[in-house]
Amino acid sequence: MKLLGKALAALLALVLIASGIGAASFFYTTRRPFPQTSGSLRLPGLTSNVEVIRDAWGVPHIYADTPDDLFRAQGFVHAQDRFFQMEFWRRIGQGRLAELFGAGALEQDKFIRTLGWYRVAEAEVQMLDPDVRRVLQSYADGVNAYILPNADRLGAEFSVLGLIGRRWSPEPWTPVNTVTWGKAMSYNLGGNMDQELARLRLIERGGEALAEAVIPSYPEDMPVIVRSARGASQDATPPFPAAGARPSSAADELYRIHKAVQRAIGLAHDPGIGSNNWVVAGARTTTGRPLLANDPHLGIQMPSIWYINGLHCRVVNDACPYDVVGVTFPGVPGVVLGHNARIAWGVTNAEPDTQDLFIERPNPDNPDEFEFQGKFEPARIREERIVVSGQAEPVVLRVRETRHGPILNDVLDELKGRELLALQWAALRPGQLFKAVLLINRAQNWAQFRQALRYWDTPAQNFVYADVDGNIGYQLPGNIPVRRKGDGRAPVPGWTGEHEWVGSIPFDELPSVFNPSEGYIVTANNAIVDARHYPYWIARDWDYGYRAKRIEQMILAKDKLSVEDMRAMHFDAYSLFADEVLAALEGMTLALDAGPSEARSMMAQWDRACNVESTGCAVFEVFWRELSRAVFADDVGESLAGDVLADGTHAQIALRNILADPDAAWWDDVTTPERETREQVVARALARAVRILEARLGRDRARWRWGDLHRVTFANQTLGRSGIALIEGIFNRGPFAAPGSMGLVNAVSGDPQHFTVRSGPSWRAIYDVSNWDRSLGIHTTGQSGHAYHPHYDDMIPLWLKGENLPLPWSRQVVERNARETLTLTP
Repeated sequence: MKLLGKALAALLALVLIASGIGAASFFYTTRRPFPQTSGSLRLPGLTSNVEVIRDAWGVPHIYADTPDDLFRAQGFVHAQDRFFQMEFWRRIGQGRLAELFGAGALEQDKFIRTLGWYRVAEAEVQMLDPDVRRVLQSYADGVNAYILPNADRLGAEFSVLGLIGRRWSPEPWTPVNTVTWGKAMSYNLGGNMDQELARLRLIERGGEALAEAVIPSYPEDMPVIVRSARGASQDATPPFPAAGARPSSAADELYRIHKAVQRAIGLAHDPGIGSNNWVVAGARTTTGRPLLANDPHLGIQMPSIWYINGLHCRVVNDACPYDVVGVTFPGVPGVVLGHNARIAWGVTNAEPDTQDLFIERPNPDNPDEFEFQGKFEPARIREERIVVSGQAEPVVLRVRETRHGPILNDVLDELKGRELLALQWAALRPGQLFKAVLLINRAQNWAQFRQALRYWDTPAQNFVYADVDGNIGYQLPGNIPVRRKGDGRAPVPGWTGEHEWVGSIPFDELPSVFNPSEGYIVTANNAIVDARHYPYWIARDWDYGYRAKRIEQMILAKDKLSVEDMRAMHFDAYSLFADEVLAALEGMTLALDAGPSEARSMMAQWDRACNVESTGCAVFEVFWRELSRAVFADDVGESLAGDVLADGTHAQIALRNILADPDAAWWDDVTTPERETREQVVARALARAVRILEARLGRDRARWRWGDLHRVTFANQTLGRSGIALIEGIFNRGPFAAPGSMGLVNAVSGDPQHFTVRSGPSWRAIYDVSNWDRSLGIHTTGQSGHAYHPHYDDMIPLWLKGENLPLPWSRQVVERNARETLTLTP
């Protein structure tokens, strides 16, 4: 991207400097893609007029007479505002980034082609119910009706790429392009490979004791979502495979490519990320009806991953049953998160273990055959031809698939010569995710909602629910494998048959709650069940519970909660972890110089809230990370330390556990001849934290502010990461001071060394069941994907301050807030 950026910067500068009308040309180029949003336009294929009413923030409510017209118009509107994003996303799903961005994207393309997302999506589309395929096709027809006649005005990004010869013309959108994005989302949200690879690397470095210390078991004092889940008792942490049964795993290389693909997708499923949802029954609210809050946390990007949209049949009946508002994915029909006339729903990631690595044993006489239970089976072979911009010939990738999945070693040179690893993953089977989305949009009660979720296969999510009858509920759906043996925490032999997947957890035995006696339900990526009392293995790697615990505290702190209370909860930045760490420090006698002593006082006097103006938060956030590093880095090594320390709430619990034990062996620095004490290590970490803060924020400690350290830039996924200020200035916005941190309800977090924010609340919503028009919602950036459009970045200031936008529902309120109306005609 840096080489691409330099070429773009040079050419763009020449255009602007050498031409007397350079500024005017630039103005024209950046504004030409702005769509028409008032008046009338023809949309071929409609059966009658469709109205698109936009408010002051560019949020469209679409009114139509038939589902075909409704989704055709939604595709048209998505393409108007976000087509470059849609094009980039579909190229991710197809493994075709290198066609536009050159050899720098080849590695990601090879990995995605090896997994075969697009091929699985093709098979899935063929298996979909005819009514679901019809919706996907209507949506695709709407996209094509906009992009094909407007090929030269779809986005400034295309114009800038054209300056260096990256010629492009729009290909028709197809239902497969939509379904493929579901696979990309599933890869990012549908497993726990980050933690599995991190744990495996720790074991290879220092044994299971080190892995358990750094990534401990879920704490017993943290909340469990479904307290009532019961079944046959099982060991909460099945034994790890014996060392002799674990050949070297190439975990370092796998971790690197896995993170590269996640970065390309742009969802940044970093260990410190966190999503929240909670629902409160009417007995606990000021309205007497349920309130439901949701803030799914995803990667920070420009534009936002979400697009707010209302979809309304003018007459709601069996023939046209859609009347729904919420957020959508550009490129996908329907509403993913939101409410209709009777129900509201929200999600957080369930963190299920749906990805296993199998060590395959090839036939010595034929590398395309693999042993299984004493016999050799032929692998499925396919060739992937990857076009790379700037190269005359395509790169040919030969992919081998065993019964467990594709062989990953053929992707990277670093993996060659090692044991062959195949990835088995639930999302590599065709599913019915989009049928679930459409059925949820139409559901009218708990029974219909649960029926819709039977088709939600991957990625498995924690759904909370509320309805106008006063009911609240929770349901975990998803295709979560049942293993013959083990839990998939490390690569296992693929030739024995001992570790095969033998099915999925039956839907009716997945955790579920309806109208719990507590009067509320909270999920925050924390443990869903107590694994000791649930008969199936869901996962071991959860968020470690601070967010869920804090949300429960705030719910119980008041007899009745209002919409405003829920909004304040979304923006809450109180650190329970800091409470515990600083309580442990109170009883310690530390030998400190003046600077560290003052820093200790700053933390002690701090109100525990990580707001942008907080000095105490700045000290604490640097200190605890330095303390974690001081405790474990000598044991795990510097390279691994950067990946697994201080970048996930497992690190917070690990540090909490160690602080409680002054005699723990981990306090000793194995690189020195003497034996260090807990107090010595704490004092050194505090002194180092002060030096870091002085280097970053100056020697005047009274002027230290968390927001001066903790910064967020909303970056375009492609050109915004070029490394060239001229290009990035066009497409990026920021940096801005950012509140929040890892492990807080307002979980805004990222790089643990430089405090650059990578993820945060992608959508904050509060649904008021008593009056849908009082609901609130906001995403990170703005509705438009066109740089310099008024709606490109207008939500950023509100999002940073924890404010929300009204989320109109009724036609009367939509019309009252209308700023523009576009009529689409047949």
